[in-house]
Amino acid sequence: MIGRLTGLLGEKIPPQILLDCGGVGYEVWVPMSTFYLLPSVGEKTTLLTHMVVREDAQILFGFLSPPERDAFRQLIKISGVGPRTALGVLSGMSVSDLAQAVAQQEAGLLVKIPGIGKKTAERLLLELKGKTLEGLTALGGPAQANSGDNDVEQALMALGYNEREARQALRNLPAGLGVSEGIKWALKALSA
Repeated sequence: MIGRLTGLLGEKIPPQILLDCGGVGYEVWVPMSTFYLLPSVGEKTTLLTHMVVREDAQILFGFLSPPERDAFRQLIKISGVGPRTALGVLSGMSVSDLAQAVAQQEAGLLVKIPGIGKKTAERLLLELKGKTLEGLTALGGPAQANSGDNDVEQALMALGYNEREARQALRNLPAGLGVSEGIKWALKALSA
């Protein structure tokens, strides 16, 4: 299995990218949450991956954070939910929003995602309820009040900071900052 890829970003055509690793170009499907945080074409990046092997294809799915990959893996374990549906869920909502929807059993949040109907949303909530949601709650889940903080934390981790450093930077983050201002503030705090 391929667990991680590091290379130069060759192409960005949503929801797929081409990652050039030592002369070999890997086509990797990514959720939009990862896609928006990727660097420019030609820059180096690292993705955690999950490889799906089928009779007719071998497909790589890539993620910038471990909780995102863990949530993907939790979703594809559910009967009737394939990798593309799981990718759609993670493209339509953050990991913490998914954890919150599961905790509150709120199907309405999932139904807003294209391709997810009421029955699929209810099945997702039922299957995920009561399971260990470590991957879903690692970036805050329902215990974290501000989803903007979650976005800032994910961005810091995508920039190479570990989870402990990112959370430390968020502890003193002033309330009411937008995501971009929060990232700038956190980066200043980390460099001090």
